[in-house]
This record gives sequence, structure tokens and C-alpha cells, in this order.
Amino acid sequence: MSRRLAEPIRDAPAHLRPVAAVVALGANLGDTAGAIADATAELRALPLTASVVCSEPIESVAVTLDGPDPSKPGYLNAVALVRTRLAPSLLLRALHDIEERHGRVRRERWDDRTLDLDLIAYGDVASDDPRLLLPHPRAHERDFVLGPWAQVDPGARLPGRGPVADLLAALRAEGAS
Repeated sequence: MSRRLAEPIRDAPAHLRPVAAVVALGANLGDTAGAIADATAELRALPLTASVVCSEPIESVAVTLDGPDPSKPGYLNAVALVRTRLAPSLLLRALHDIEERHGRVRRERWDDRTLDLDLIAYGDVASDDPRLLLPHPRAHERDFVLGPWAQVDPGARLPGRGPVADLLAALRAEGAS
């Protein structure tokens, strides 16, 4: 009996099975659409990565330390579902390497950027290590993460928070009030 390559190997040891990771992509400087497309291609080329499914990009207002700032260049955002056997720390390192290849400079928190890749979730892994916070501590507050994520995985759950669709609906209802 043959298996399709993208199908999980159910009888393999846990450390050999791909894990579903969620990566948020964003850019607000330069060729934002090109940066997201190139980063998605680079995610697909990562070792030990079985598949990458990326949402359609959406536009959003820049968020700064002081909150949304419409005077800043707007962002183009997307979410990629990545099935990988890379450990979460190695995946995060790969994301930072991709950012650096696209000219990302880390000067100021939440500054404008050519490319931003955030590891939102890695299976059900929870980590409070400051170098690898999982799930992402603000994902449940970000329409530009939840919307694209729900687009590519309508049944998604944010570990520790619940269904992504419910979080998105609550966030939008809160914004409407």
C-alpha cells in the first residue's frame, strides 16, 4: 500500500511525524507582496518540511507600541501552515534567517520592516522561554493573524485560547462596540 507524501505517517514514532506549525508573515516596507511570496517559497524549501499552505495576503494598519498607527506604512499580512519535523527552536532560527536575507533589521520593537515572520504556534507546544514563547502571546489579539489563519484552517485552535474562528469573532465584535 502506498501513501501520499503529504499524508502523515501515523505509525511512525512521534519525533518523526511532522508537526503543524503556524507562521505569521508581514511586511510594510519595499515590495511587500514579493517579500511574502519569496518567504513562502523559502518556507517550502526548509529541510524536514512536508508542506506549506499560505493564506491570501490581507492589508492591515501598522501596530506600534502605542497601538494602531495609520500614519505608518500599512502592512501586508498572511499566515502559513507549515508541516515540519524541525524542532521549534530550529524553525524559529530558520524564520530569523529568512528575515535577515530580506533585509530585516531589529532596531526597535514593532518598527517598520521589510519582512516579519512570527512563529505563532507549534502543535500543542507551550513554552514560556523568552527566546521561544509559544503560542505567541498576542496572537489572540491580532485580527491580521486570526483572519488569515481561519482562512487556511477554518477548524484551527490556538493552544490555550480556543477556536481561532471564535477568537476572531470576539475580536471583531469588540472592535465594533
